Amino acid sequence: MTPAGRASAAIEVLTDLGARKRPASEALKDWGSAHRFAGSGDRAAIGSLVFDCLRQRASLGAAMEDDGPRALVLRALVSAWGMSADSVDTLFDGSRFAPEPLTEAERAGLTRVLSPDVPAWVRGDYPEWLEDSFAAVFGEDAVAEGAALSVRAPVDLRVNTLKANRDKVLKALARFTPQPTAYARHGLRIAPRQGSARTPHVEADAAHGKGWLEVQDEGSQIAAAMTGAGPREQVIDLCAGAGGKTLALAAAMENTGQLYAYDANRMRLRPIFDRLRRAGARNVQVLEGGVDAGLAPLKGRMDRVVIDAPCTGSGTWRRRPDAKWRLTPEMLSGRMADQVAVLDAGAGLVKPGGRLTYITCSVLPGENREQVDSFLERHPDFVLKPWREAWEGAIEADAPSSADGSDETLLMTPRSHGTDGFFVATLERQA
Repeated sequence: MTPAGRASAAIEVLTDLGARKRPASEALKDWGSAHRFAGSGDRAAIGSLVFDCLRQRASLGAAMEDDGPRALVLRALVSAWGMSADSVDTLFDGSRFAPEPLTEAERAGLTRVLSPDVPAWVRGDYPEWLEDSFAAVFGEDAVAEGAALSVRAPVDLRVNTLKANRDKVLKALARFTPQPTAYARHGLRIAPRQGSARTPHVEADAAHGKGWLEVQDEGSQIAAAMTGAGPREQVIDLCAGAGGKTLALAAAMENTGQLYAYDANRMRLRPIFDRLRRAGARNVQVLEGGVDAGLAPLKGRMDRVVIDAPCTGSGTWRRRPDAKWRLTPEMLSGRMADQVAVLDAGAGLVKPGGRLTYITCSVLPGENREQVDSFLERHPDFVLKPWREAWEGAIEADAPSSADGSDETLLMTPRSHGTDGFFVATLERQA
């Protein structure tokens, strides 16, 4: 496909998204199925352009004074892909498979600079109804923090120390030019590709098949390390899902002790079995049954309870930008109710002197510090431990500042730490 044809396809996919209100991945898959002539490189480029439009939808639309699919693609080619206005004008020439020529208004939009008077949510590319939440967490940095959540993310990897070391994986993936992560001890990072360049498919590499590595954001690696899980302990990953943190915990425990993996939604656990076998994790027991049947035998016995809670995923908007525009206040309320339930379930599993680590991939205060404060009111036998204590016990690098300035809980963000958005709180049950 020509670059102009790819731009036309991106406009088509965005139009479908606007009409059918569904995940971008589904729309892109359906487009590819209906256009078999498009090669893998074409589909990757179209997907990248669609996602770049969604990452910066508010600011792109404001610059164009039009938030329609065509306007978003036009401006994204300039703002996100680095094309000149003249090059875009040439691309949109109305020839076969190319979009129609630009209007004068569109030409003006390609070079328009946003006014400082434009609302913070537009400049920061987050939903308008979350403006108060972003201001409460980030203050004057709300726009900058939002903007950092609106660019492409790197590919982060965790070296599986049960089978390999970082030098071994660096050598195996040398063609991707990975670099050690800034904080995570066993992390590697492949910088994001720009424009139509394809993101490396690391999971297709032999090193992944051998179990040497897992794709995992550095923030998630840090959160897993801060649980303090170690050899010969009794640990439960209460919202294990596909098992990303479970695998990290198993490696930290050196395949000793007992690690339980549980999720209220059994379907989410389906991928964990193959991942455990590939990683060589032998100290993990996947629990079946509901909360009462599955967790009752563990009551009051756990050294560590890890709750990677269900959340809005606002911290992962770099990777799932369509999700931020589909998010509603009702969805947020539902997630907060889920968090209360899982926190209360986890509290009863912690033994006296043990710790519960509450984690979300969200930057919203209602899912983070407000949940912690509410938990402490319901469970006065728990105390909140300063986050630097857990950091210093698990991370070799010096502790940075939390993105929200807190000394009690840690909020990591792309702007402040180069990670996805992650919140971590350590709660200790008093003996």
